Amino acid sequence: MEANSMNICERIESNVRSYSRSFPVVFTRAKMSKMYDENGKEYIDFFDGAGALNYGHNNDFIKRRLINYLESDGISHALDMFTEAKCEFFECFEDKILKPRGLDYKIMSCAPTGTNGVEAALKLARKYTGRPGIFALTGSFHGMTLGSLAVTSGKTVRRGAGQTLGNVTFVPHPNSFPGDSIAYIENIITDEYSGVDKPAAIILETVQAEGGVVVASEEWLRQIREMCTRQGVLLIIDDIQVGCGRTGKFFSFERAGIIPDMVVLSKSISGYGIPMSLLLMKPELDVFNPGEHNGTFRGNQLAFIGGKAAIEYRERFGLEEAVEEKAKIISDFIETRILPLNSKLQHRGLGMIHGIDFRHVSDTEDVAEKVAHECFANGLIIERAGPNDCVVKVMPALTIEKDELMKGLEIIEAAAKKFL
Repeated sequence: MEANSMNICERIESNVRSYSRSFPVVFTRAKMSKMYDENGKEYIDFFDGAGALNYGHNNDFIKRRLINYLESDGISHALDMFTEAKCEFFECFEDKILKPRGLDYKIMSCAPTGTNGVEAALKLARKYTGRPGIFALTGSFHGMTLGSLAVTSGKTVRRGAGQTLGNVTFVPHPNSFPGDSIAYIENIITDEYSGVDKPAAIILETVQAEGGVVVASEEWLRQIREMCTRQGVLLIIDDIQVGCGRTGKFFSFERAGIIPDMVVLSKSISGYGIPMSLLLMKPELDVFNPGEHNGTFRGNQLAFIGGKAAIEYRERFGLEEAVEEKAKIISDFIETRILPLNSKLQHRGLGMIHGIDFRHVSDTEDVAEKVAHECFANGLIIERAGPNDCVVKVMPALTIEKDELMKGLEIIEAAAKKFL
């Protein structure tokens, strides 16, 4: 392709495109934690497909399984019919993920995007309880279709709906509320003069990724679980971006020792960036009638193959222990080499998702944007998140090599020094 080959995309692709504006090159290939553009320039990937590539680009272990399946003329499309690929994935998921954690969940294959899994969870909660309302947290992001967007708090993305988004009450995230948020939420539910009916469910992310890497404490997660049980409200955990080992354990809520009523998985559950979405539910919640929530592409066969391989890869290569080790490298680097650059910088994170908050550094400049652009110019792909995109989000693949991890962190450090 010619050097100006991206002109066709700029000319013909919808204005809604976003990431291509932050990374304005044409990428041609990728391997594990590195991407390459059409001119051969190498980039370290700290973006990780927005969390869809926990096992890296073109992971050989997973790729071989996919190639073998394709070459054997395995089923490529089957809606929700029984297939060997599905049965083997379900068996692996139950034996290696659910049973060891004492989890008894039914599995629903949704249409292949995370937002569809959230839609299914909200619909199911409303059908099971007979109540239309949902509680969501300030700072939340759950998807871009109308139901998921209704439980997403950001004003900019909500405006894209072009209509009122109802039946949702936003309650304060504990990290941004000066009082007892649990007592506040429970008071709204129980006070007949609150003006708010008891909801069907509360949906939350244990770590708000798009919200700026905001980590809910283990104690708060236990308290919200207990409150939901007391009040007969379902607890839905959105583990789309921070599940599948991103925080260390396979599920992000494991650290708190809680069992949600429903869990939504997508992004890295396929192991290879292939679209896939699952809804896990307690057996008694399985009240949908056949076909009541369906879709032509539910049950992505290649994703079942990749997902099973990813679970086996995780075990075989000790990924949980590796994440713990690399998480310390990231945290220590940010604390000792980046935060000292400016007293107003803030750091939040867990496992292998961390955020450097530049919000209070300058009243006149968007320092986070400048840092991210400088990182890209120097060969690092990194995303921003949070209010006004003020947080530089460190989210490499769980499989990244230590030297690549250090090099990427040093690029961030150099960029921060330049603008601080």
